[in-house]
Amino acid sequence: MHDPERKSRWLIEVEAGPYRVRGVSLGGVYTSLHVPELGVVLDAGIPVRAFAATDHLFLSHAHGDHVGALPALLGIRGLLHAKRPPRVYLPAPIVSTLEDALASLSALQRYDLSIDPVPMSPGDEAQLRQDLYVRAFRTHHPVPSLGYLFFDRVQKLRAEHRGLPGAEIARRKAAGEPLFDVQERPLLAYATDTLLRVVETAPEITRAKVLILECTFLDERKSLEASRAGCHVHLDELVAVVERLENEHVVLMHFSQIYSPREVHQILEARLRPLLGERLVVFAPTKGGWPGG
Repeated sequence: MHDPERKSRWLIEVEAGPYRVRGVSLGGVYTSLHVPELGVVLDAGIPVRAFAATDHLFLSHAHGDHVGALPALLGIRGLLHAKRPPRVYLPAPIVSTLEDALASLSALQRYDLSIDPVPMSPGDEAQLRQDLYVRAFRTHHPVPSLGYLFFDRVQKLRAEHRGLPGAEIARRKAAGEPLFDVQERPLLAYATDTLLRVVETAPEITRAKVLILECTFLDERKSLEASRAGCHVHLDELVAVVERLENEHVVLMHFSQIYSPREVHQILEARLRPLLGERLVVFAPTKGGWPGG
């Protein structure tokens, strides 16, 4: 596994199966993650120069710790001489407001901060490249919000044809006979700033190879009732439903600043590691404090 502080003294990097998850996340302060194998950035709560060249940016909602650094990220992209605005996938109800805000900032900065918006609603799909798709799903927060499921589609030979010789399969395929079914493979799901009932309203995320999930509160310093009132996940309720998670890796992030990184690791090692084993991936620094002090 990568040393989370190997490439930067503040940029966290972990491995979750075939994917690296890079960036920073601290509830109410900043969240921005990069999954280079998928070519996507998830939220823009802090302007990371290394993320600016990525063409596909996904916004979960419009709270400042998830979208506040978008203008700076667009400015960095300009310095890198990007040829076109990034495609920004975001909840449909916030598109016009965000574009108006960026237009005002463009006037202040005297530099074009436009985006190529892709309005999304629960169930909407988009193709990112030949072998990669995304589908939005509903999350549960006081403002318009979405999660994102990244998946591919593969052809599977129908059971009744699996004993056929390769040459016969090729002949029938050339003749136009339907031999294959198309199956989806859920690769990675991203769900942040949401009530935990997202695992009920979007159960497909529990079958993704990798689930990136917020877990803002971890102990009695914030009650379960208070956590739910703010529409965030509490460890107490996650422990109760952890058997539903079929994921090969569960990346927990978006911890509250009331916990130090050391406390985050200690609490999760004690309460969740026995349940998830090596499937648990903690997205927090392994030493020192939170980035930015």
